[in-house]
Amino acid sequence: MRPTDRVPTDLAQASKSLRHELSRVSDAYRAQHPWLAHQDAIGMTIFVVSCSAIVLLALAYARGALHAWLVIPGAAFFMSLLHELEHDLIHRLYFKDNKLLYNLMMAVGWLFRPSTINPWTRRELHLHHHRASGTESDLEERGITNGEAWGVRRLLMTFDSMLAIYLRIPTIKRMVWSYIRSQKPGSRREERAILWRNRLSYFPLGTVHYALWHGWLFVHGVSFVTHALHLAWSPWPLVAQVMPVVDFLVVVWVGPNVLRSFCLHFVSSNMHYYGDIEPRNTIQQTQVWNAPWLLPLHLFCFNFGSTHGIHHFVVQEPFYLRQLVARESHALMRRYGVRFNDFGTFRRDNRWQLEPAPDLGRDLVAGELVGS
Repeated sequence: MRPTDRVPTDLAQASKSLRHELSRVSDAYRAQHPWLAHQDAIGMTIFVVSCSAIVLLALAYARGALHAWLVIPGAAFFMSLLHELEHDLIHRLYFKDNKLLYNLMMAVGWLFRPSTINPWTRRELHLHHHRASGTESDLEERGITNGEAWGVRRLLMTFDSMLAIYLRIPTIKRMVWSYIRSQKPGSRREERAILWRNRLSYFPLGTVHYALWHGWLFVHGVSFVTHALHLAWSPWPLVAQVMPVVDFLVVVWVGPNVLRSFCLHFVSSNMHYYGDIEPRNTIQQTQVWNAPWLLPLHLFCFNFGSTHGIHHFVVQEPFYLRQLVARESHALMRRYGVRFNDFGTFRRDNRWQLEPAPDLGRDLVAGELVGS
């Protein structure tokens, strides 16, 4: 396959042309590898293997066969696969004609990843994300701190989704209502329904997850401080009784999701641009992050920064196919002006607009801005 000889100078038109070129790459790979046609079977295999691996890691830890420092990253890796599967399910790439299996995969995937919102609510937010990426109403990305100024506050919000709400309540209210208005509700009743779906999006699994996580941090934090200060302190009897169970759940269930979520939110919120991108200009929506130092983060979000940009152009392809065609796809994306490793985004609060020439020169050296 040869790309077109001339790249359109208009970025919106270039986005359309690049979408066509990337689709041709995927179609050609599918034609060369007939096994990719068994998409439902592939998705279910990854699903069963991932769920089984998480359970086996938990059993091994319970029996003392594995240490926590192996179980937490191991479970986080397989939970990241489940997250990618849920993302594909949102786009109905598996079992779209089988509601039972489709909803079963959505429900079990959520059970193993309780730090995330209700997947059926997330489906609405994510599909809107594709329509309104980089705008105030893009609640999915804004919710994980995209567009916020970088500092300790944003780092804490990236680490903990509840802090992302509590530390910016007025901002959250604005973005939620911007999202609601973008859905063009036909009545006050419909408006309230959208509002309550979002208010309850973490219930019940997210509520349990953050109660366990924050409770664990509080008890062990107080214990650490009092021990360091040589103060006498012991938790209440009931707390002392349940803490071994909480400790176990943090290692096999809560902790892996904290690690996975942080890596995903850090990468996703910074590889998406916000605030000053043109409508229908997919080239300005994302960049590609594939610098070597990102490998520890990518390990727990399945190379998200390197391949998610492909998804914005070619939506109806599963996550594993994006990995397989990444090299050829990246060559095309470079040619059409998609940015690579633009770490100046930290200083610009994820805005697309580049800084003046002197700073741009430093960005080019440090970040390899392509096509800017």
